[in-house]
Amino acid sequence: MPVQAAQWTEFLSCPICYNEFDSSGHQPISLGCSHTVCKTCLHKLHRKACPFDQTPINTDIDLLPVNCALLQLLGAEVPDARLLSLNNATEVKHYEVCRVCVEELALYLKPIAGIKGVVSTSVLSRPMQRKLVTLVNCQLVEEEGRVRAVRAGRSLGERTVTELILQHQNPQQLSANLWAAVRARGCQFLGPAMQEDALKLVLLALEDGSALSRKVLVLFVVIGHVVQLLYRASCFKVTKRDEDSSLMQLKEEFRTYESLRREHDAQIVHIAMEAGLRISPEQWSSLLYGDLVHKSHMQSIIDKLQSPESFAKSVQELTIVLQRTGDPSNLTILRPNLDLLAYIDHNPDAPPPSWEELESVMLAVKQVVHGLVEFIQNFSKKSHDAPQPQTNSKYKTSMCRDLRQQGGCPRGTNCTFAHTQDELEKFRLKNKKSGSLNRSLHLARGSGKDF
Repeated sequence: MPVQAAQWTEFLSCPICYNEFDSSGHQPISLGCSHTVCKTCLHKLHRKACPFDQTPINTDIDLLPVNCALLQLLGAEVPDARLLSLNNATEVKHYEVCRVCVEELALYLKPIAGIKGVVSTSVLSRPMQRKLVTLVNCQLVEEEGRVRAVRAGRSLGERTVTELILQHQNPQQLSANLWAAVRARGCQFLGPAMQEDALKLVLLALEDGSALSRKVLVLFVVIGHVVQLLYRASCFKVTKRDEDSSLMQLKEEFRTYESLRREHDAQIVHIAMEAGLRISPEQWSSLLYGDLVHKSHMQSIIDKLQSPESFAKSVQELTIVLQRTGDPSNLTILRPNLDLLAYIDHNPDAPPPSWEELESVMLAVKQVVHGLVEFIQNFSKKSHDAPQPQTNSKYKTSMCRDLRQQGGCPRGTNCTFAHTQDELEKFRLKNKKSGSLNRSLHLARGSGKDF
């Protein structure tokens, strides 16, 4: 019976005996299916197959090379002698180039030393780390492992482009651009709580399979723009009528809150993609739910909406972004590598890569990930994303229009307008004092020039 696989974050220990990998009794051996098990446990297997997915092990276990990328992360001694089950010296040469690339990439998984010796996490985001762990666990001497390595390389390249686009976006402007795109399509998002209530009202009216005219449904839900969002998502079975509004019946697969909400969220993500916006799962969770609990839910929606053409399209978008910003970090030099990765055939039935193709992919991935890390370390604006003291003289000096007209504000505590009379008066007074202080300082500097 297959064994339950470990979490991806537990990649430095054997998932069978739970011992940390080392260079003696528990050497990490990666299999063609990308599961990594210690050598001792592999020798104890009753049948020559992966204990997790039962994939046959075609190579002698003693001829499978130790995963040195994992050993170097643990600070363990890396063995020199490597017995390889390859056909000739040319294959060995290609293998060595690919192995070095993977080992260099693995170093980005190592925690980095912070200020005063405090250790912080990797400079890479969790999605990047996860994809990198997948690549590090590929067994390159096996054909299936090489196929998986090429796919993992393509996936890393695609995620790198997304990360670079995210790095160039202004997070303060992001939500405004998103809701503008939603409104431009005749839809609306009212804020996490109110949107949930509106969706539940739709369910209350239609979950039993009954059909209502669009006019009646909009009156019942109160906000027609929410109904329009679900209509765009094809959640309704629509019956046209000549002299009356259409009859709308909720499709059977959307008659639970979870399924309806997922389709609703997917439609908003789709609108964002159409508008050229790249939003991280954390940002989506915060925007649509007001928390960070729904990151995995949003990531699964993003993954489902990705198409084979998405990568090449993202590369084009990144090129436009770099042209707009002047590209101070010279990321344009990554374009040939990104193009190479974007045009890898992702089809499961695609022929396995040659050793030359594998080497070119591994070299391209190394350059691309290195470019992302260099950009984050030297040019990233993330350090400026923390809330800064407000310098806007109009900040919270007038009442929020959304709150006044609709009874709720989708921006919540991030709104730049006042939500209560006390808040309004407090910031007006603060603004007045700040203005007086600035005038006094200006006069003091002006008088100082006369001396």
